[in-house]
Amino acid sequence: MKPEIKDHWLSAARRVESPNCAERPDAQDISLLVIHGISLPPGEFGGPHVDELFCNTLDPSAHAYFAGICQLRVSSHLLVRRDGEIVQYVPFNKAAWHAGQSCFEGRVRCNEFSIGIELEGTDDTPYTETQYLQLAKVSHLLMQTYPRISPQRIAGHSDIAPGRKTDPGPGFDWEKYRCLLAES
Repeated sequence: MKPEIKDHWLSAARRVESPNCAERPDAQDISLLVIHGISLPPGEFGGPHVDELFCNTLDPSAHAYFAGICQLRVSSHLLVRRDGEIVQYVPFNKAAWHAGQSCFEGRVRCNEFSIGIELEGTDDTPYTETQYLQLAKVSHLLMQTYPRISPQRIAGHSDIAPGRKTDPGPGFDWEKYRCLLAES
């Protein structure tokens, strides 16, 4: 079955609904795609911890790092794991809480008009071939469904929150991603 977006949910994604979202001020204004990188604990891949963070169930005693972040109320629309599995936390018509203080082309509060995609990884670890392929497919589908998103309106978290965020980092190959996106 070909992946599709139905009622703002990606059919090919495992759904784990996060409470960390809000209505968009303008539901028609979905015009930016933001690429992130995440690993929990830092540098470790797999496991349930990203789901737990985005669903406010992260156990602060499970790892020393978690005590400092368990109170955060954050989410993203999608996570692409290292093996290519896609998880969706927030429907695309709602604002996920992924960007924080941010600005793109002079507009602040990027959560209000963007879709956030997390890639399981770190700034300095190369992302997997499967992640690039999945990201390109999903990006293409998002641009078809939400035509205000274009290749020129795809940014890294570091681009919209410079000095505050560094992801997806130098481990992310923008040229490879853009070539795959052009082929989709």
